[in-house]
Amino acid sequence: MARTSSSQYGKINIAIDGPAGAGKSTIARMVASLLSYVYVDTGAMYRAATWYLQNLGIQPEEVDKVLHSIQNLGIELIPGEDGQQVIVNGQDVTAEIRSLTVSSQVSRYAQIEGLRAWLVSLQRQMALRKGVVMDGRDIGTTVLPDAEVKVFMTATVEERARRRFNEMQEQQGITMEKIAHDIAERDRLDQEREVSPLRQAEDAILLDTTQLTPREVASRIVSLTEAYGRENRNDL
Repeated sequence: MARTSSSQYGKINIAIDGPAGAGKSTIARMVASLLSYVYVDTGAMYRAATWYLQNLGIQPEEVDKVLHSIQNLGIELIPGEDGQQVIVNGQDVTAEIRSLTVSSQVSRYAQIEGLRAWLVSLQRQMALRKGVVMDGRDIGTTVLPDAEVKVFMTATVEERARRRFNEMQEQQGITMEKIAHDIAERDRLDQEREVSPLRQAEDAILLDTTQLTPREVASRIVSLTEAYGRENRNDL
Protein backbone atom coordinates (compact mmCIF):
# COMPACT_ATOMS: atom_id res chain seq x y z
CA MET A 1 0.00 0.00 0.00
CA ALA A 2 1.49 3.31 -1.04
CA ARG A 3 2.18 6.05 1.46
CA THR A 4 -0.56 8.68 1.48
CA SER A 5 0.07 12.38 1.95
CA SER A 6 -2.44 14.15 4.17
CA SER A 7 -1.16 17.63 3.38
CA GLN A 8 -3.56 18.02 0.47
CA TYR A 9 -6.52 18.36 2.82
CA GLY A 10 -4.91 19.24 6.15
CA LYS A 11 -4.31 17.03 9.16
CA ILE A 12 -7.04 15.76 11.46
CA ASN A 13 -7.24 13.50 14.50
CA ILE A 14 -8.16 9.81 14.25
CA ALA A 15 -9.63 7.90 17.20
CA ILE A 16 -9.49 4.09 17.18
CA ASP A 17 -11.32 2.26 19.96
CA GLY A 18 -12.06 -1.36 20.66
CA PRO A 19 -11.60 -4.27 23.07
CA ALA A 20 -8.36 -5.99 24.05
CA GLY A 21 -6.61 -7.86 21.25
CA ALA A 22 -8.54 -6.27 18.39
CA GLY A 23 -5.28 -5.09 16.83
CA LYS A 24 -5.75 -1.41 17.59
CA SER A 25 -2.11 -0.61 18.30
CA THR A 26 -0.81 -2.40 15.20
CA ILE A 27 -3.36 -0.70 12.96
CA ALA A 28 -2.99 2.74 14.54
CA ARG A 29 0.78 2.54 14.05
CA MET A 30 0.34 1.57 10.38
CA VAL A 31 -2.19 4.33 9.73
CA ALA A 32 0.03 6.93 11.38
CA SER A 33 2.97 5.83 9.24
CA LEU A 34 0.95 5.92 6.02
CA LEU A 35 -0.40 9.39 6.74
CA SER A 36 2.79 10.75 8.35
CA TYR A 37 0.81 11.31 11.54
CA VAL A 38 1.88 10.91 15.18
CA TYR A 39 0.85 7.66 16.87
CA VAL A 40 -0.21 7.82 20.54
CA ASP A 41 -0.59 4.39 22.18
CA THR A 42 -2.85 5.14 25.15
CA GLY A 43 -3.02 1.46 26.07
CA ALA A 44 0.74 1.49 26.56
CA MET A 45 0.32 4.47 28.87
CA TYR A 46 -2.13 2.54 31.07
CA ARG A 47 0.16 -0.48 30.98
CA ALA A 48 3.12 1.71 31.95
CA ALA A 49 1.20 3.08 34.92
CA THR A 50 0.17 -0.46 35.91
CA TRP A 51 3.76 -1.72 35.69
CA TYR A 52 4.97 1.23 37.75
CA LEU A 53 2.37 0.74 40.48
CA GLN A 54 2.87 -3.02 40.60
CA ASN A 55 6.58 -2.53 41.10
CA LEU A 56 5.81 -0.24 44.02
CA GLY A 57 3.59 -2.95 45.48
CA ILE A 58 0.49 -0.76 45.25
CA GLN A 59 -2.77 -2.60 44.61
CA PRO A 60 -5.69 -1.19 42.54
CA GLU A 61 -7.89 -0.90 45.62
CA GLU A 62 -5.33 1.39 47.31
CA VAL A 63 -6.66 4.42 45.47
CA ASP A 64 -5.07 7.08 47.68
CA LYS A 65 -1.64 5.49 47.25
CA VAL A 66 -2.18 5.21 43.49
CA LEU A 67 -3.07 8.88 43.14
CA HIS A 68 -0.16 9.95 45.33
CA SER A 69 2.37 7.78 43.50
CA ILE A 70 1.49 8.84 39.96
CA GLN A 71 2.64 12.35 40.79
CA ASN A 72 6.17 10.91 40.49
CA LEU A 73 5.42 8.98 37.29
CA GLY A 74 6.90 10.11 34.00
CA ILE A 75 5.80 8.40 30.77
CA GLU A 76 7.40 8.97 27.37
CA LEU A 77 6.38 7.42 24.05
CA ILE A 78 9.30 7.47 21.64
CA PRO A 79 8.81 6.38 18.00
CA GLY A 80 11.56 4.29 16.43
CA GLU A 81 12.31 2.04 13.47
CA ASP A 82 11.43 -1.07 15.49
CA GLY A 83 8.24 0.39 16.93
CA GLN A 84 7.40 2.65 19.81
CA GLN A 85 9.51 2.67 22.96
CA VAL A 86 7.75 3.17 26.28
CA ILE A 87 9.88 4.90 28.87
CA VAL A 88 8.94 5.13 32.55
CA ASN A 89 11.07 7.52 34.59
CA GLY A 90 13.96 7.02 32.20
CA GLN A 91 13.68 3.21 32.01
CA ASP A 92 12.70 1.37 28.82
CA VAL A 93 9.78 -0.89 29.80
CA THR A 94 8.48 -1.64 26.29
CA ALA A 95 8.72 -5.41 26.78
CA GLU A 96 7.79 -5.50 30.47
CA ILE A 97 4.41 -3.81 30.03
CA ARG A 98 3.27 -6.60 27.68
CA SER A 99 3.67 -9.30 30.33
CA LEU A 100 0.73 -11.40 31.49
CA THR A 101 1.11 -9.90 34.96
CA VAL A 102 0.43 -6.43 33.62
CA SER A 103 -2.19 -7.55 31.09
CA SER A 104 -4.26 -9.32 33.74
CA GLN A 105 -4.40 -6.26 36.04
CA VAL A 106 -4.37 -3.18 33.81
CA SER A 107 -8.17 -2.95 33.62
CA ARG A 108 -8.41 -2.86 37.42
CA TYR A 109 -6.05 0.10 37.63
CA ALA A 110 -7.77 1.74 34.65
CA GLN A 111 -11.01 1.91 36.62
CA ILE A 112 -9.49 4.45 39.01
CA GLU A 113 -11.04 7.78 38.07
CA GLY A 114 -8.12 9.94 39.20
CA LEU A 115 -5.61 7.86 37.26
CA ARG A 116 -7.73 8.03 34.11
CA ALA A 117 -8.17 11.79 34.46
CA TRP A 118 -4.41 12.25 34.81
CA LEU A 119 -3.65 10.18 31.70
CA VAL A 120 -6.49 11.70 29.65
CA SER A 121 -5.05 15.15 30.30
CA LEU A 122 -1.68 14.02 28.92
CA GLN A 123 -3.36 12.44 25.89
CA ARG A 124 -5.36 15.54 25.04
CA GLN A 125 -2.24 17.67 25.16
CA MET A 126 -0.62 15.33 22.64
CA ALA A 127 -3.52 15.84 20.21
CA LEU A 128 -3.71 19.63 20.28
CA ARG A 129 -1.62 20.09 17.14
CA LYS A 130 -3.74 17.64 15.10
CA GLY A 131 -2.31 14.90 12.93
CA VAL A 132 -2.63 12.30 15.70
CA VAL A 133 -3.77 8.67 15.57
CA MET A 134 -4.79 7.59 19.05
CA ASP A 135 -6.07 4.18 20.09
CA GLY A 136 -7.64 2.92 23.30
CA ARG A 137 -11.03 2.16 24.78
CA ASP A 138 -12.55 5.60 25.32
CA ILE A 139 -10.78 7.79 22.76
CA GLY A 140 -13.81 8.63 20.62
CA THR A 141 -16.15 8.95 23.59
CA THR A 142 -14.03 10.67 26.25
CA VAL A 143 -10.46 11.57 25.31
CA LEU A 144 -11.03 13.01 21.81
CA PRO A 145 -14.80 13.30 21.37
CA ASP A 146 -14.20 15.85 18.60
CA ALA A 147 -11.89 13.59 16.56
CA GLU A 148 -12.77 13.95 12.90
CA VAL A 149 -12.54 10.20 12.15
CA LYS A 150 -13.62 7.58 14.68
CA VAL A 151 -13.35 3.82 14.25
CA PHE A 152 -14.48 1.08 16.63
CA MET A 153 -12.46 -2.06 15.88
CA THR A 154 -13.53 -5.46 17.11
CA ALA A 155 -13.04 -9.18 16.48
CA THR A 156 -14.24 -12.42 18.02
CA VAL A 157 -12.76 -13.42 21.38
CA GLU A 158 -11.24 -16.49 19.71
CA GLU A 159 -9.49 -14.44 17.05
CA ARG A 160 -8.24 -11.90 19.57
CA ALA A 161 -6.88 -14.70 21.77
CA ARG A 162 -5.09 -16.25 18.79
CA ARG A 163 -3.42 -12.94 17.95
CA ARG A 164 -2.33 -12.34 21.53
CA PHE A 165 -1.07 -15.93 21.83
CA ASN A 166 1.14 -15.42 18.78
CA GLU A 167 2.61 -12.32 20.44
CA MET A 168 3.26 -14.04 23.77
CA GLN A 169 4.41 -17.55 22.82
CA GLU A 170 7.83 -17.06 24.39
CA GLN A 171 6.32 -16.52 27.84
CA GLN A 172 6.12 -19.57 30.08
CA GLY A 173 2.75 -21.05 31.00
CA ILE A 174 0.79 -19.25 28.28
CA THR A 175 -2.14 -21.10 26.70
CA MET A 176 -4.85 -20.06 24.27
CA GLU A 177 -7.49 -20.96 26.85
CA LYS A 178 -5.91 -18.76 29.51
CA ILE A 179 -5.58 -15.81 27.14
CA ALA A 180 -9.17 -16.18 25.90
CA HIS A 181 -10.41 -16.23 29.49
CA ASP A 182 -8.38 -13.13 30.38
CA ILE A 183 -9.61 -11.26 27.28
CA ALA A 184 -13.25 -12.08 28.01
CA GLU A 185 -12.80 -10.95 31.61
CA ARG A 186 -11.10 -7.77 30.51
CA ASP A 187 -13.97 -7.07 28.11
CA ARG A 188 -16.37 -7.40 31.03
CA LEU A 189 -14.36 -5.07 33.27
CA ASP A 190 -13.91 -2.49 30.50
CA GLN A 191 -17.60 -2.49 29.58
CA GLU A 192 -18.89 -2.39 33.17
CA ARG A 193 -16.57 0.18 34.72
CA GLU A 194 -18.26 3.36 35.91
CA VAL A 195 -15.66 5.74 34.47
CA SER A 196 -15.43 5.93 30.66
CA PRO A 197 -16.63 2.39 29.89
CA LEU A 198 -15.76 0.69 26.63
CA ARG A 199 -18.46 1.50 24.08
CA GLN A 200 -18.75 2.56 20.48
CA ALA A 201 -19.19 6.29 19.94
CA GLU A 202 -22.40 7.13 18.13
CA ASP A 203 -20.49 8.62 15.20
CA ALA A 204 -17.83 5.87 15.01
CA ILE A 205 -17.53 3.40 12.14
CA LEU A 206 -17.75 -0.24 13.28
CA LEU A 207 -14.99 -2.35 11.75
CA ASP A 208 -14.89 -6.11 12.43
CA THR A 209 -11.32 -7.24 11.78
CA THR A 210 -11.81 -10.98 12.36
CA GLN A 211 -11.39 -11.86 8.68
CA LEU A 212 -9.19 -8.92 7.67
CA THR A 213 -5.43 -8.54 7.47
CA PRO A 214 -3.78 -5.57 9.21
CA ARG A 215 -3.01 -4.07 5.81
CA GLU A 216 -6.68 -4.28 4.78
CA VAL A 217 -7.83 -2.65 8.02
CA ALA A 218 -5.27 0.16 7.76
CA SER A 219 -6.26 0.77 4.14
CA ARG A 220 -9.92 1.18 5.12
CA ILE A 221 -9.08 3.72 7.82
CA VAL A 222 -6.82 5.68 5.48
CA SER A 223 -9.68 5.72 2.96
CA LEU A 224 -12.05 7.07 5.62
CA THR A 225 -9.53 9.80 6.43
CA GLU A 226 -9.13 10.76 2.79
CA ALA A 227 -12.90 10.80 2.30
CA TYR A 228 -13.30 13.12 5.28
CA GLY A 229 -10.67 15.43 3.83
CA ARG A 230 -12.38 15.61 0.44
CA GLU A 231 -15.78 16.31 2.00
CA ASN A 232 -14.49 18.97 4.38
CA ARG A 233 -11.58 20.51 2.46
CA ASN A 234 -12.96 24.04 2.85
CA ASP A 235 -12.95 23.69 6.65
CA LEU A 236 -9.38 22.39 6.93
